[in-house]
Amino acid sequence: MIEIKTSCIKVSDTKMCPHCLSKKIIKNGRTKTLKQQYYCKECYRRFIDYYTYHAYHSEINRKIVIYTKEGLGIRSIARVLGISATTVLKRLLAIAKALSSPLIAYGKEYEVDEICSYVRHKGNKIWITYAMERDSGNVVSFNIGRRTKTTLSKVITTLLYSRPKRIYTDGLHHYRYLIPQNVHKVSRYGTNKIERLNLTLRTKLRRLNRRTICFSKSLCMFMAIMKIYFWY
Repeated sequence: MIEIKTSCIKVSDTKMCPHCLSKKIIKNGRTKTLKQQYYCKECYRRFIDYYTYHAYHSEINRKIVIYTKEGLGIRSIARVLGISATTVLKRLLAIAKALSSPLIAYGKEYEVDEICSYVRHKGNKIWITYAMERDSGNVVSFNIGRRTKTTLSKVITTLLYSRPKRIYTDGLHHYRYLIPQNVHKVSRYGTNKIERLNLTLRTKLRRLNRRTICFSKSLCMFMAIMKIYFWY
């Protein structure tokens, strides 16, 4: 997680740089609001004595993630935390950028499914294709785009690298061309777990709910939200 190390603790009390914790700091003028400014000789950063804006508190990123995973929208999070919506957007993108996909074990069973949503308006449909490891229930790979072989192949290729024991899917015909027959399995109850996760996603994230006025305005932000939900 990306932490903002500056907080409401006064530098004048600690005599330490909030970034590198060095004591080699000197006074460096004042801001427009007459707050004392400091300069660190170790990391060459400037900072003020203390911050009153809530976005600088060290716990703010963790709270943004919690509220996002509980289904709050960008503006709702901004109102609850007392910060600007632009700050929330930037923090979400930064947090998502720092996350990476989990390591995939060899010889496991997976369930793959798609869930429909849209960006900007309901005529612009997109699909979240993702794979869930059957034993742990963890999402190991996902992709967002049209319901095409190109979108699906990114997820399937990731699974095939791990030499899976079995991949369960629904009856979508694209999978027949992407998954080897000896691995692929289409079963009535084969995707029960991931279908249940689909319901959880639609319940938790309002932008995925079928009857909602909440939606994503950009694919980039949609990708960031899903990355945080799956892998944070």
